[in-house]
Amino acid sequence: MKFRKSRQHRRGRIEIIPMIDVMFFLLVTFMLASLSMQNLHSMAVNLPQGRAALMQPKDPVTLTVTRDGRILLDKTPVTLETLASTLKPMLKGTDSNVIVAADKGATHGVIVEAMLQARLAGAQRFLIAVKHVD
Repeated sequence: MKFRKSRQHRRGRIEIIPMIDVMFFLLVTFMLASLSMQNLHSMAVNLPQGRAALMQPKDPVTLTVTRDGRILLDKTPVTLETLASTLKPMLKGTDSNVIVAADKGATHGVIVEAMLQARLAGAQRFLIAVKHVD
């Protein structure tokens, strides 16, 4: 008479396919998290090209002027009449930097009027955004 073993001893295996799935999931999660950390306060416009050193202003406010003359403050649509009153609470302290991101095809007069209204709101320095050329 032959007795069966009460418990068969199986050797453990590492399954590689679920581990690859988990690694891809973590990769996508970290990529999306890093994209959400980007400081994107402006609308996409066709910037003029130029050579300039990269600057990192403290707490910048972005003034965007589109090709068709629309004006935005950190993606918030404003008019020339409401620009100063909207911008004033956004400016912090005496070192107030405003990044001007104007489309290459935008009218010069609209850009200047927007910058004058920002000056009335208390902006001290204007930084002109350009597309970096290598």
